[in-house]
Amino acid sequence: MNHFDYFKPQSLEELWDLEKKFPGAKYIAGGTDLMVKIKNRSIKPQTLISLRSVGLPGIDIGEKVRIGAMTTITDLIEHPELGRIFPVLAQAAKRIGSPQIRNVGTVGGNLCNCSPCADTALALLILDARVVLRSSRGSREIALEEFFIGPGVSCLSGGELMTGILLDKPASNARAIFMKKGRVKMDLAVTSVGVLLEMEGDICKKARLAVGSVAPVPLRLKKVEELFENAVIPKEIIQEAQKIAVNSISPITDIRSTAEYRREIVSVYVKRALEKLLGNE
Repeated sequence: MNHFDYFKPQSLEELWDLEKKFPGAKYIAGGTDLMVKIKNRSIKPQTLISLRSVGLPGIDIGEKVRIGAMTTITDLIEHPELGRIFPVLAQAAKRIGSPQIRNVGTVGGNLCNCSPCADTALALLILDARVVLRSSRGSREIALEEFFIGPGVSCLSGGELMTGILLDKPASNARAIFMKKGRVKMDLAVTSVGVLLEMEGDICKKARLAVGSVAPVPLRLKKVEELFENAVIPKEIIQEAQKIAVNSISPITDIRSTAEYRREIVSVYVKRALEKLLGNE
């Protein structure tokens, strides 16, 4: 492993000063992804700047919900109110790695790694999450779906970092589910699916669907969402949704799966998720 300088600033102001002094420095949160890349020599940073002590953890529940980017995955799972308000987020968080990984890995890191298979990304996409990005020049707020550009690539500009995730509380008639297929219990997703429906009787008033590991980024299935909204969802519509979902993705063949298998799992999981949420199992 290459040598690097490591700094642990105690405030964002100190962090900005270090960023100016060491251009090209990498920010490190839990380090569960970054340190693997360093050990594999896929990246060779000269400087690491820790985010542990700059005031970014914490979960605030008010009219809106704010999750600090340095909130650990374990804290997401164990928060006494968050799982009740957003059970699908807790479902996704519980599927990440081992307890040891969840104890140090952060929600901001899971998103900023920009992996197509990021588990929290799907839950947050179907919850219409927004993220707060901040630099020494100021801050901005964008929809999470705009954050992902490609594998390992985000819209973050130089010196910018994610400081928090913002969520509106779901409607009382919202139902959501996260499903993940891996080779073994703690594996990265071969394919994952997140679905949220807001139902008024038999009519779907709002639909959100997202898939992971089958496109360059965690992907919203907007054509399927449009198919469902303000519509009854009979068996025939679910079958149409399966076809649209499979035609909307661009999976690859890699060490974990073939593209063909990923397409099949997306089709099956979209059907299973919808049937479960609609009570048609």
